[in-house]
Amino acid sequence: MADMDLRRLSSFLAVVEEQHFGRAAARLFLSPAAVTQHVQQLEREFGTRLLDRGRGPVLPTVAGQRLVSHARTLLAAANAAVEDVSEAVQGRPSPGRGLRVGVMGHGSAEVTPAAVNAFRRARPDVPVSLVQLDFTEHCSALREDRVDVAFVRPLVRAEGIEVDVLTTEQRIVAVSARSPLADAAREGVRVADVLDLPFLRLPARTPRPFVDYLYFQEGERRAPDCALNPHDVLTSVAAGRGAGSGLKSFARYYPWPGTVFVPVLDAPSAQSVLATRAGDPNPEVRIFRALTVALARELGQYAAR
Repeated sequence: MADMDLRRLSSFLAVVEEQHFGRAAARLFLSPAAVTQHVQQLEREFGTRLLDRGRGPVLPTVAGQRLVSHARTLLAAANAAVEDVSEAVQGRPSPGRGLRVGVMGHGSAEVTPAAVNAFRRARPDVPVSLVQLDFTEHCSALREDRVDVAFVRPLVRAEGIEVDVLTTEQRIVAVSARSPLADAAREGVRVADVLDLPFLRLPARTPRPFVDYLYFQEGERRAPDCALNPHDVLTSVAAGRGAGSGLKSFARYYPWPGTVFVPVLDAPSAQSVLATRAGDPNPEVRIFRALTVALARELGQYAAR
């Protein structure tokens, strides 16, 4: 397996994504026979069928599903490595430092630890440091060069910042177990039901996108307490001093006594993203970004469940 050809992985992945050998071949500018041969060679190497070739769409077998995630990660790392070496050939030096990963709250759920671990395996000699970001640091940590990449929410649109959407999730509100809305934890509520909740205050420097996100753009009541991070939210909510809101995955990561998470059924879905500085020359940033995007394609739906 050490001699596995990346071209075979690319053909296999294209067939999985297109669910058709002919469309995969057209996408790769190869003949259908060449794509078929690549897949057959992979199956011989693994000693098992990777694709079910029925009359309908071509779908991965159980073994093929396992290979999909690895194939995307390997191809992303290979592409990033080619860019890195090309820069060296052109005389552009590497920044020569580690990678600082900013994480707001629980980041992008399961995608965040998977991406960090994949990068550590791909670049074992590169130091990785995790930097906890508060609700005010959507872009400031990047602009002030305190982090190199940042897992933040919601979607950021700002000059000089590039983003990759990693998860798209249902919205929830966090309320005290004594709140009248707590009984709706199973069936959910509507936006109109939450607009009058006393949402926790945010510092004046908080970027507008996060303010609109937390308050569902229209909520106006404010609790006496101010929140900078999930811990602030949960301690105040549990004490009956306010309410908070977040993505659905927040409930998995922050179970808290005295706090109930209620789905908001008609609220627009919100995204978690990986934010980077536009045109950052650090090759480690490109490698991390490529790995993260590849993993999000595999884990994003699971993370948003």
